[in-house]
Amino acid sequence: MTHILHLDASARPGIAGTDEHGSISRRLTHRFVSDWQARQPDDSVTYRDIGGHPPSFIDQPWIQAAFTPAAQRSSWMVDTLAESDLLVDELVAADILVIGAPLYNFGMPAALKAWVDQVVRLGRTVDYEPSQPQDPFIPLLADRPRHAVILSSRGDAGLGPGGPMAHMNHLEPALTTVLEFIGITRIDRIAVEHQEEGGALLAASIEAAERDVDALVAHLSQRVHAEKQAEPA
Repeated sequence: MTHILHLDASARPGIAGTDEHGSISRRLTHRFVSDWQARQPDDSVTYRDIGGHPPSFIDQPWIQAAFTPAAQRSSWMVDTLAESDLLVDELVAADILVIGAPLYNFGMPAALKAWVDQVVRLGRTVDYEPSQPQDPFIPLLADRPRHAVILSSRGDAGLGPGGPMAHMNHLEPALTTVLEFIGITRIDRIAVEHQEEGGALLAASIEAAERDVDALVAHLSQRVHAEKQAEPA
């Protein structure tokens, strides 16, 4: 059975096309997960609305607790890391990570960055080996196949790979860096553009993105099923 971790980072609570001022990225993630469950009804989903309920920002007590060896942590340190441990556990359990993330001011929403800071943890999702100075970081989530799907929305156009404004897009590149750093290297990206312009250009971009989502679900469900079949008993 495949397990999906579904994250929505948009500050807009509704779904575009259904709710007034709804989110396009939520529309894409909802479509992905709904299509997946229609194909694979026995698979499970954990949902976390980090746009509506942002994770805590890390602070000095968090840093002190996270960099204290687990066996030496006091009770307040354990309490301080409880939220992070829960978010990490959700990520570790996932076979597929689905992230809905609008492009805000050329980067990821603050709520998504807060989630990133909570889950990139020494000893939990990455290790450090000083005896290997050329490559000291060990991604702990490379222990088995995991996939990530980044579904985003952008106000302008030309922000994708090869586009004239691609150098200004720090959303997907930053997320890709983070995910690969902890061991999730199978990453797919689909985006809607022209949100500021609206009209026919936006409608065509949404239609194209939804076709891509449908095709990705069909392809990825087969691939993940094959990977599950190949796992040792």
